[in-house]
Amino acid sequence: SMATRRGLCYRNILNKAQEKISMSKYATIGKPTPRLEGPEKVSGQAAYAADRILPGMIWGKTVRSPLPHARIVKIDTSGAESCPGVLAVVTSKDLPDVLIGRHLRDMPMLAGDRVRFVGEKVAAVAAEDPDVAEEAAGLIEVEYEELPAIFDPVAAMQEGAPILHENLASYVNLPQPASQIPNVHSELHFAIGDLTEGFRRARHVFENTFRTQRVHHGYLEPHAAAVAIDGSGKVHVWTTNKMPYALRGHLAEAVGIPEDTVVVHLSPIGGDFGGKGALMDIPLCYFLAKRTGRPVKMVMTYTEELMAANPRHPSTITIRTGITKNGKLSAQRVHAVFDSGAYGAFKPAAHVNLGGASNGAGAYFIPNVVIDSYCVYTNSVPCGHMRAPGEPQIIFALESQTDMIAHELEMDPLEFRRRNLLKEGDLLPTNHHIKQVQVRQTLEAAIKASNWGKRKTRPNIGRGIALSHRHVGHGQSCAEVTLEEDGQISLLTTVPETGTGSHTIMSQIVAEILTIPVQRVQVVVGTTDSFPFDAGAGGSRVTHVAGQAAFLAASAAKDELRSRAAAILGCPAEKMILDRGYLRAASKPGGAMSLKDLAHALAQGGEQVKVRRSYDAKAHGSSTCFVAQVAEVEVDRTTGAVKVLKIVTAQDVGTILNPLSHQGQIEGGVIQGLGFALI
Repeated sequence: SMATRRGLCYRNILNKAQEKISMSKYATIGKPTPRLEGPEKVSGQAAYAADRILPGMIWGKTVRSPLPHARIVKIDTSGAESCPGVLAVVTSKDLPDVLIGRHLRDMPMLAGDRVRFVGEKVAAVAAEDPDVAEEAAGLIEVEYEELPAIFDPVAAMQEGAPILHENLASYVNLPQPASQIPNVHSELHFAIGDLTEGFRRARHVFENTFRTQRVHHGYLEPHAAAVAIDGSGKVHVWTTNKMPYALRGHLAEAVGIPEDTVVVHLSPIGGDFGGKGALMDIPLCYFLAKRTGRPVKMVMTYTEELMAANPRHPSTITIRTGITKNGKLSAQRVHAVFDSGAYGAFKPAAHVNLGGASNGAGAYFIPNVVIDSYCVYTNSVPCGHMRAPGEPQIIFALESQTDMIAHELEMDPLEFRRRNLLKEGDLLPTNHHIKQVQVRQTLEAAIKASNWGKRKTRPNIGRGIALSHRHVGHGQSCAEVTLEEDGQISLLTTVPETGTGSHTIMSQIVAEILTIPVQRVQVVVGTTDSFPFDAGAGGSRVTHVAGQAAFLAASAAKDELRSRAAAILGCPAEKMILDRGYLRAASKPGGAMSLKDLAHALAQGGEQVKVRRSYDAKAHGSSTCFVAQVAEVEVDRTTGAVKVLKIVTAQDVGTILNPLSHQGQIEGGVIQGLGFALI
């Protein structure tokens, strides 16, 4: 409704044939199932990390640098320490001399000798009341010696630029071989074919540079954490982190305790979009809790979020493209520079770069490609992952240039794209031969549903089209399915609910396999003690990976239920049928028992059906999902104001498991992309 009020007419194209099959073939899958957690969220019962109240809990607050680059000469904490209600004050000298990060360890928990961006933490306080904590933080005096700062990543790569990390070579997990370019902490390179030969064959060569801005994720819930240390030394954590097992390891390493002493309790997450996978203030909560003997909670304000919460990387992308005489793409060189900010600590991948750079050729077959991606330190807020890291930047540049080339060649931009679309078996810049290519069908669906090629109703209206594709996600996940005594089914998971409806999808899968209504599946959210490991949310993988784990656990549970019922009813297990919550023997008319009956029978013998399964999805470099979008916009030639009238998007999604979640995900992505484009 908000989109409609703002003049945006949005339409999403579903695969109607697939939707019809899904709706008829399955009892639960393909049905518009409401979100399981919806009632708790809208009624205010859902307990987010910031809602957590623990006995004796106190509040933490940080002091942040007002300068982008400076040496710390002196920190005077006496004013805060004498403030009534203050229980602890810590600076870097009170913490272990270690650097932290999701992969590259290059960021201090509190700055010691130097700050590198406005918003970097230099001290923390704990007090009985959040207002007292904030007042005390303001009483800490820090003396700085300002240093030259640099904010342009391209300039930071030049000889003579200020060096932000003189000890870069000593950092743990620095990608090797280490870059020899000033302030570059990681490089990523992809190549296929012979670029020189590709440009030699080209009749036309185009080169353009594009820039994108920094973008905060815009989630409603800011970063928050509560940490309590119990009498046995166990460290209990409630936080907004979407990767609880990785968090457990990172926290243990940062504060110097065994990993098995950390328990992460999962909380609902009020939006993530890639931004909630780092330690943030959790180590400070731990040290303040240890010093005071009381649980500590810290919640970032939105001012702090915008200063220090790992946004999307700004980029400077140069693309050089060769075109043959018949309008075919023959060569392309992509040079992408990503502004990493002051630290690389927020990037989880081993290459500490943005994997989306590999999509530099987009949805087109280009036989000769070289892609070079650089992540560069600047005195700006450290950047992290946000929805398909690097891909929106790359695709914006690529599709913009595609239109510019078509214009210069006096070709229809749709026809130019059609001539160069990927085909089955084509080689991607990642050196994978792509499979199950649906790009042409996806493009034509978008064209058919849009006003493309039709007469415009009034002047100053333009239409644009763009294509892309994205892999299907990979990682590890676990699930446990249990038949409870009341005949209900419980599904244990340690995948956080980040607002995407993943728990609903998993419960639908279990309900479908066990032939019961989805209302009879109870999702139980565990802790990091529940399973050995789970990759958590992120990487566009939850439905694919956690869904497979739930599918395997439910399938194994179904076999176990049939086997147990067969033994009770005295028939072969292979003759036992599970149908709508009842187990019956095909060879014995009238012989049947409900899941509740089976649960009671097993309970009398002290037994229970409880099945656990895991799934490990390796990288699927050849499998991808295509998208085509058409935007219709109106431009006021006097003011330059842009009004988006309509967006049509066609998605190659396969079987739609839940039309409500499917529609919500696509609409959310479209609106977030709209904000990226217009703001």
